[in-house]
Amino acid sequence: MHQELVLSKISSILEATPDSYDKTLVDMLDQAKRVFISGAGRSKLVGNFFAMRLMHGGYDVSVVGEIVTPSIKAGDLLIIISGSGETEQLVAFTKKAKEVGAKIALISAKDDSTIGDLADVTLQIGRAEQYGKVRGMPMGTVFELSTLLFLEATISHVIHEKGIPEEEMRSRHANLE
Repeated sequence: MHQELVLSKISSILEATPDSYDKTLVDMLDQAKRVFISGAGRSKLVGNFFAMRLMHGGYDVSVVGEIVTPSIKAGDLLIIISGSGETEQLVAFTKKAKEVGAKIALISAKDDSTIGDLADVTLQIGRAEQYGKVRGMPMGTVFELSTLLFLEATISHVIHEKGIPEEEMRSRHANLE
C-alpha cells in the first residue's frame, strides 16, 4: 500500500513537470565552465547524487560546502535545490553567485521565491498545489524524491544524447572506496 502511495504521488508530480526541463538544464550544464550544486538537508543529499553522476558524465562539478570546493566565477553554473526557494543560506549563495556573474538554476516546488527571483531559470518540479501534506510522506519527502527522479532522468538524457558508454562513466568512478 505505501509503495503504491509513494509511486503514485511521485508519478503525478513528474507528469506535471514540463518535458522540456531536462533539455533546459542540459543546455545550461553544457554552456557552463564548471558546475556547482547546493541544497540544504535532504535536498543537499539529492544534489550529491546528481553531482556524482555529472562527474561520471565528464562534467567539472563541485558540491558547495565541501572543503575542496573552489570559488565560483563568471561562466560557472550554480544549481540550487530548494523546495521553498527561501532557505537563508541558499539565498546568500545565490546572491554571491549572481554578484560574480555565474548563471543560476533553481530546482524548486514553487515558481515564485526569493531565489527564483535571482535565478536565470527556475525549474518547478510539479505544481505548487501538489505539495500539500501527504500521509506517510512527511516534511519535503514528495519534493525530494520527485527531484531525485527528475535529475536521474536528466542524467539518462545526458548519457543518451551524448552517447556516453557506461565503461567511460565507470572509468571516472571512485576507486578508493
